[in-house]
Amino acid sequence: MTMMMLRRIALIGTALPRRCGIATFTTDLHAAISQTDPRLIAEIGALTDNGQTYDYPDIVQLEIREGVVDDYIHAAETLNGGEFDLVCIQHEFGIFGGEAGSHLLWLLKRLRIPVVTTLHTVLAEPNEVQKSVLSAVIEASSRIVVMAEKGRQLLRQVYGAPMEKIAVIPHGIYREGDFQESDDFKQKLGFQDRSVILTFGLLSPNKGLETVIDALPAILERKPDAVYVILGATHPHLLRREGEDYREQLAERARRLGVEHAVVFANHFVDRSTLLDHIAMSDVYVTPYLNEAQMTSGTLAQSFGLGRAVVSTPYWHAAELLADGRGVLVPFNDAGTMGKAIGDLLTDDAARDTMRRRAFEYSRDMVWNRVAERYLDLFGDVVRRWLPLAAPSPVLRPRRVRDLPEPNLTYLEQMSDDTGLYQHAVGCIPDRSHGYCVDDNARALLLACNLSHHAGMRVPDLMVSRYAAFIQHAWNPDNRHFRNFMGFSRQWLEPRGSQDSHGRTLWALGECARSDPHTGRRQWARDLFRMALPTAAEFPATRAQAFTLLGLDAYCAVEPGDGFAVDLRHRMASHLLALFKANATPDWCWFEDGLSYDNPRLSQALILSGQAIGSDCMVDAGLRSLRWLAGVQTSPEGVFRPVGSESFGDKRRRPRIFDQQPLEATAMVAACVAAHGVEEASFWVVEAARAYAWFEGSNDQGLPMVDEDGACRDGLRPDGLNQNRGGESVLAYLQALIDLRRVLGIANSTARTDPVLIRAMRA
Repeated sequence: MTMMMLRRIALIGTALPRRCGIATFTTDLHAAISQTDPRLIAEIGALTDNGQTYDYPDIVQLEIREGVVDDYIHAAETLNGGEFDLVCIQHEFGIFGGEAGSHLLWLLKRLRIPVVTTLHTVLAEPNEVQKSVLSAVIEASSRIVVMAEKGRQLLRQVYGAPMEKIAVIPHGIYREGDFQESDDFKQKLGFQDRSVILTFGLLSPNKGLETVIDALPAILERKPDAVYVILGATHPHLLRREGEDYREQLAERARRLGVEHAVVFANHFVDRSTLLDHIAMSDVYVTPYLNEAQMTSGTLAQSFGLGRAVVSTPYWHAAELLADGRGVLVPFNDAGTMGKAIGDLLTDDAARDTMRRRAFEYSRDMVWNRVAERYLDLFGDVVRRWLPLAAPSPVLRPRRVRDLPEPNLTYLEQMSDDTGLYQHAVGCIPDRSHGYCVDDNARALLLACNLSHHAGMRVPDLMVSRYAAFIQHAWNPDNRHFRNFMGFSRQWLEPRGSQDSHGRTLWALGECARSDPHTGRRQWARDLFRMALPTAAEFPATRAQAFTLLGLDAYCAVEPGDGFAVDLRHRMASHLLALFKANATPDWCWFEDGLSYDNPRLSQALILSGQAIGSDCMVDAGLRSLRWLAGVQTSPEGVFRPVGSESFGDKRRRPRIFDQQPLEATAMVAACVAAHGVEEASFWVVEAARAYAWFEGSNDQGLPMVDEDGACRDGLRPDGLNQNRGGESVLAYLQALIDLRRVLGIANSTARTDPVLIRAMRA
């Protein structure tokens, strides 16, 4: 038994009453562990296949719908917050959602506790995606368990897994005790005076049952009393697609060969006791599988462990288990050799008995209580080694406020003149050739208000006044739009700007109306907001609506009696919610068919609007979409990876990595602050810190984006940093810093009573 006292663990896999081999294994492993160490709390997180529901027992405390990304993220939050010592995952291709089961990575990259993964299949020739996903699973796991030496060999050769990370623990079997004869069980089940050949398992075409049926004529010539019992229900997925067509094809095959009297279909998903009785009554157990790459077979292990004579095709698990005379191996899809091997055993009692006893003696280390002991020893070793390594990383565990730098406005001042904020820079030198834009001056006014309101700092009033003056001058009363681009000559380059720039300017005006320390500017902002708002009422652009909603959130807080503003907020928020409902699927939990720029602002706008309106549905959609986006924007290594600009225009595809821009990290921090305001979970604090850490070098290139004077590079590219430091970038960095300080200030104040935050923020 393990010397490490484990308190609570979780097993993640399919679970009974779902009908599949992994479900049986997960449930059996749970039972064996619980019986071996009754002090240990062991719970199951069950994977549920799409569109199905199951009446899970109380041991299942968590359910993950295989295609719902949000469930994987929620599972990680639950496990991180539940004082679990370890998670043991049962991995099989086909039970996790996403391409090659990639949804599992959404769970793994968020867990802050050690993981042991049992691989039920190890592919020798994986495709690119299968290899990538399984390699990421191996990387995220403290230890990997396989059930055969072949699995260890493939992990080393194909996936490059380190030898010390791999453990071989056999598949468990039931029933300790003495070697048992079959006669009593034949009598019990009604097969007395028959020579019983048995195959058990969920029926599907890859099981090779046709080979045994084709071999029956030769077997019956030598042993006329032989009967082939096929025990097991049709696989649920096959049953939903094709009904009982496959079983009927097998029955028709037996009729054509004239052996239908010697084939018994027991179409049941049997309980453990019934299964063991059937295996115990068999004279020969057969696994005629068609694929060599079968790493594990629970039915083979159980039949072998009960001391049955086994005939099998040489798939990997069988080749190891049945070596040295412990069974008989025959070629794939070879009915002639199969018939001879089974006939030989049925007509030679001494040879059959010798083989049975070899199998029984060899299998004593495979009984479930001994397998459970090995798992518990492994778990204890992993937890013991994990503890010294559990110091928090700067990406996943944010620092306290006092450890963050103070906002430095030096570079912001250098990028501003008496007209406003320059758009671009050549390196760190303002680039006059590109002039100014209302977008950046609105962002600058927004930053100034947030600095004053949330950080107790003041941007020099002369600078704030210039940003406000630029916005005022951008207002075109002739068409009731804001202009956007202005040349260095102070000549406007267009009569009206984009919908996005108009919405972003409304956002800045709304915040100015609420929190600017200057009374006169607050009144100016309210007046201009009211004039410009009707223009935005008909904007179809989704982000323009989101920016407008953010402005309305601030404006309505100080002007709650403005009926037009209140009604427009409700209409725009309802439209955003309708977009989410129309486009979101389990695999794509988003408002649109693609991801582009400022994505988190959509979630942020819906969260804040729903909170103000009192709509739980809006808040829930905002939180769900933001959790999903957080997963999309986290690399397998755990660093923030904003949607690259090369992805803009892609439809429902995994985002491309580059170019990464500061605006995206800032938007993520701000949206997480909004989420934390309605759901005080450590998840949002961690995600905000993950996004901010991108500026400090926790990114795909490992390069810091900011200088000591507050300057920020314009982007992260495949070849490194974009060394230009434009106005948008410096504002993005400073805003992210303010927002992170804000949410950490809230979190720090509650850390003494929140054990999750204590762990998340430990320095």
